[in-house]
Amino acid sequence: MSKLANLAPEIRQYLIVTGNYWAFTLTDGALRMLVVLHFHGLGYSPLQIALLFLFYEIFGVITNLVGGWLGARLGLNRTMNVGLLLQVIALGMLLVPAALLTVPWVMAAQALSGIAKDLNKMSAKSSIKLLVPADARGQLYKWVALLTGSKNALKGAGFFLGGALLSLLGFQAAVLAMAIALLLVWLYSIVSLKKDLGKAKNKPKFNELFSKSTAVNYLSAARLFLFAARDVWFVVALPVYLATVFGWDHWSVGGFLAVWIIGYGIVQGFAPRLTGKTGDHGPDGRHALLWAATLAVIPAGIALLLPLQPETVLITGLLLFGAVFAVNSSLHSYLIVSYASHDGVSLDVGFYYMANAMGRLLGTLLSGWLFQTQGLAACLWVSAAMIAVTALVSLGLPRHDNSLPPAGPGHTTE
Repeated sequence: MSKLANLAPEIRQYLIVTGNYWAFTLTDGALRMLVVLHFHGLGYSPLQIALLFLFYEIFGVITNLVGGWLGARLGLNRTMNVGLLLQVIALGMLLVPAALLTVPWVMAAQALSGIAKDLNKMSAKSSIKLLVPADARGQLYKWVALLTGSKNALKGAGFFLGGALLSLLGFQAAVLAMAIALLLVWLYSIVSLKKDLGKAKNKPKFNELFSKSTAVNYLSAARLFLFAARDVWFVVALPVYLATVFGWDHWSVGGFLAVWIIGYGIVQGFAPRLTGKTGDHGPDGRHALLWAATLAVIPAGIALLLPLQPETVLITGLLLFGAVFAVNSSLHSYLIVSYASHDGVSLDVGFYYMANAMGRLLGTLLSGWLFQTQGLAACLWVSAAMIAVTALVSLGLPRHDNSLPPAGPGHTTE
């Protein structure tokens, strides 16, 4: 505790933000698995399950765009606390009697959850920009990779938690337990977070929502296709395939996907070592291009080999895909924080995660529709094509020999 008290105030604040983000992520991952498995058990089709998350992803797009502007004007503490409260309300909406859990009602609850999730993500990712010197890009890469990796490891734990709670407590009791836990986190956050965390010195206007940075725009486009490529087979198609074709129960599906996400998060944390030593410069567009091109081969290979030994090919391919995807995601997470303007960093970060949410929305919808009409192989081929687009877009990302100046005070990334 004495070491914690001796930390700089900004770092203590960031630790609180990170703790909030971790707690939220755990409940968000559990809720995702609860909804997929519970409504699949009720007889919902893959496309109907995908539609349950439609508003979650749509409002994530809107939230990232507007939330970055709000964070710059009002402070990241407020966007963080509003996100926590909205998630508690969303969980509370799922506590109604089973007969009232209609598709529109669940979609509305998921809309609130989507807003909450992206307010939290934007707040946490924006905060780290303010703690690292502008010329220490290598250090920034390590910090971003650690935050992103730990978050996804907890999301994986949330997947396992969701499957376990559904089996042990049932749907409503599991949701109630998570709502109470997150309510306590929100109450602590209300009294602990500093008011002006991340507030911009120059109040951005509403018409400044869209990024004017070429680098941010290219990276956002690459991110959109990268996450659409993941979710087109991971969100709905994969868990339903494991449950129906392989006959896995809730524990097995939730546990396996939890291990996958945890491993994915661990690889993200080690991404700076896997991509090679880049010194104080950090990685650049060449690294993003190389790793995206490598990733594109994996879902295509799974699709080709799937008819031979479905279970072995799918599990092995999924583990390989997760490792390489994790490096791609970690590289992108570093690059956006590096490219973002120091004053009002949440504007650029919010715009980037808006593209991320659009990719998830596209992938989620395609996952349900393609799997229901064409099967898992079609989802994998579309995934490979989207990653190929990510690689092509990455050709436009800056290299060190023409990279942007440090995005510290007095610098922009325009």
